[in-house]
This record gives sequence, structure tokens and C-alpha cells, in this order.
Amino acid sequence: MDVYEAVEGRRAVRAFSDEPVSPEVLERVLTAATRAPSSGNLQPWHVYAVAGEPLAELKRRATARALAGDPGDEREYPMYPAELASPYTDRFAAAAAQRYEALGIERDDPGRPMKIAALNSQAFGAPLVLFCYLDRTMGPGQWADAGMYVQTVMLLLRAEGLHSCPQVMWTMYRKTVSQLVGADDGLVLLCGVSVGLEKEGAPPLRTGRADMTETVNFIGI
Repeated sequence: MDVYEAVEGRRAVRAFSDEPVSPEVLERVLTAATRAPSSGNLQPWHVYAVAGEPLAELKRRATARALAGDPGDEREYPMYPAELASPYTDRFAAAAAQRYEALGIERDDPGRPMKIAALNSQAFGAPLVLFCYLDRTMGPGQWADAGMYVQTVMLLLRAEGLHSCPQVMWTMYRKTVSQLVGADDGLVLLCGVSVGLEKEGAPPLRTGRADMTETVNFIGI
């Protein structure tokens, strides 16, 4: 699979098979991902790869919180700016509608938030979750580095025939995650990335993207 195929094939999968991810494949991906761009070569990411019984226990704890209506831990960074305007709100709403439809959750369902939280806390059935942390002393530049690292990992996973789903949702249960993986207070959770094979028969979901001309300006070209 070339890089164009990996980029085109990468999407946030929300229905995974329970087939384990090969440790050899995982190590190959994470070794190659060390070449991700990093300003000053700081390589600020700290990753915990969780599977098996530890992941099952984490899912149990997080799901119990979700089903109890737990609003989650205090956020350490906002998922989105406090105020969004068009075209960002339009893109957000369109993508959300597509996700709800694919998950079989009616938009006006009063239990929607709890159902979505419960699905997320199960990592959509994924047999492996990668938790990416940064040192609290890091700034916006290093957060950008971590984002490029996560994208590199996801593209390499596609090259191996695997799918992924980045989940900022795990920051809602960051204390539960940190307790289980042993992350100290000096680290802040950026996101989790669920990993595995897509569940057979799952309805495919691929959210639309803005046309390139909406986001790119050519100057002197």
C-alpha cells in the first residue's frame, strides 16, 4: 500500500473485530513512527499500548462511569474553541449527523449522550488502544508534533491492513486511564487511538471533507 492509498483508506472506524493485533505488527508500526516530524527532535510523545485483560478492565471502569451518567473528569484542554462560526460549525454538524446515523442513534434521542459515551468507552470493540500523553511542560509546538506522530501511526496501521479511531473522549476519563496505565501527574492525556480490524458487516462511515479549494490558497503557482 503506497502513501496515497493509506491516506485515502484511513478513516475513523467505529466497529472493530475482537481479533488481536499482532505484537510484531504493532512494534513495527511504532518503531517506524519514531520518524514522525519533531521540532528540535524533542519527540514529546509518551505512548501506552493497552490490550488484553488490562484493556478489558479499563473498558469496564470507563463504561460504568458512562452508564452512571458521570460527566467525566475536568478537562485539561478544550476539545473545540468556545465559539465556532461557519464554515466550522457547518462541517461539525454534517459530520455529527453522519456519525449518529451510522451508529443507529437518533439525533433527538434523549439518551444519546449516554449511548455515545458508552460506545466510546468500549473503544468500539477494539482489541488495542494506544494512549498518547505529553509532558505538561510542553507547548503548542510539541502538541502539533504529537498530532503528526498520531497521524503517522494511523497511516502506518493502514499500511498493515489495520484501522484506527482517534478518541479525545478518553480525556473525559483521564483519571481512570492514568490509574490503569500508571501515567504520572506530570503527563497530560492527548487522546486514545483504538486499533484493530474492522468488524465484518459493519456499515462503513466516511465523513465528507471540504473541497481543497476551500482550505488552500495558491500564491505564485
